[in-house]
Amino acid sequence: MTSPSPRPSRPRADVPPGSVQAALKQTRPFRSASAEALVALLLTAETVRWPLQDMLAAGPDLTLQQYNVLRILRGAGKAGLPTLEIGARMIERTPGITRLLDRLEQKGLIVRERSQEDRRQVIARITDAGADLVRSLDRPLQAVERQVFGDLSDADLRELIRVLDRVRSARPQR
Repeated sequence: MTSPSPRPSRPRADVPPGSVQAALKQTRPFRSASAEALVALLLTAETVRWPLQDMLAAGPDLTLQQYNVLRILRGAGKAGLPTLEIGARMIERTPGITRLLDRLEQKGLIVRERSQEDRRQVIARITDAGADLVRSLDRPLQAVERQVFGDLSDADLRELIRVLDRVRSARPQR
């Protein structure tokens, strides 16, 4: 005897379109507002990440992490930064900062050298080619920003930043 096949779940009538529940096709409510907020934040991070990855895939052979390193080093200027400081400034944690820098150096986008003051430190600097590459991505990045945040006003964006700052500041820093 076979059991009847389960009925496909239908979205509940009270699930607002555009909500996390609707995005997940979830029929039951979350156990708490914090559980829903966590899933919403993760879904939103992916929604923002994909256009960035698509932008990089359409142009240079760079990962988001490599692009992040180049932007960090562009901001550091000619002085560059020690390897560990770059790792501390990364948006995403990466255990292999040395391998990441190896790949960028092989592409001619950064250079590294031992610090003269402290031979234990390795200083990384962006090359002219690396700076040119990051500069060439500034406009496409602005287009991604408009794509992702175009429906939000400046006031909405400031409020979003304020709330996200509160979430991050309430947790111990890495």
